[in-house]
Amino acid sequence: MSNVAEMSSNCLPQDLIQKHGSALDAWFDDRFAKKLKEVEESKTPSLAIIATKGTMDWAYPPFILASTASALGWDVSVFFTFYGLELLKKELNLQVSPLGNPGMPMKMPFGPKWFQGVNWNIPNAIMAGVPGFEKLATGLMKKTVKNNGVASIQELRDVCVEAGVNLVACQMTVDLFGYKHDDFIPEVKDWIGAATFLPIAQKSDVCLFI
Repeated sequence: MSNVAEMSSNCLPQDLIQKHGSALDAWFDDRFAKKLKEVEESKTPSLAIIATKGTMDWAYPPFILASTASALGWDVSVFFTFYGLELLKKELNLQVSPLGNPGMPMKMPFGPKWFQGVNWNIPNAIMAGVPGFEKLATGLMKKTVKNNGVASIQELRDVCVEAGVNLVACQMTVDLFGYKHDDFIPEVKDWIGAATFLPIAQKSDVCLFI
């Protein structure tokens, strides 16, 4: 911190500066700290999320985090790129597959408690060879979500829209995959590229890549 006595040498008598310079420095430091705290407390926190996945299980994290942050009064922006664009489609047809995902055991949403608590770690070789296994896994997850009172992806997305979350789409990916703007919900706030979103992410208090 600069010495107040030096900054005020042209405004205050020299003898007063020499006598009370330390006290003035302390007063200035205290005043500055209080003002800085006031600015920090009055600032609206911000969150930037980059959503890149388009499966049912990976759709939950960005929407849950975005809706929660918005409910807390945060300024939230979510950038949907590559397969994450599936989360902005008018018709949500999200699937989930445990194939190649060792962190996702199969649990049954029915039967006695001990049965529901079993982790059915089915080998990938079996999952890959069973026709319709992905559809079965998706159905089981939807049932598990419903049984536990968790909102659906559609409901969470609606909450984000109502809360004013900035849902933005990657225009480059739209062009890459041959999509049209009409394929997506009208609540998409903007169609931008990485160069436009990165400054938003840079200035945000929290930035997450999902």
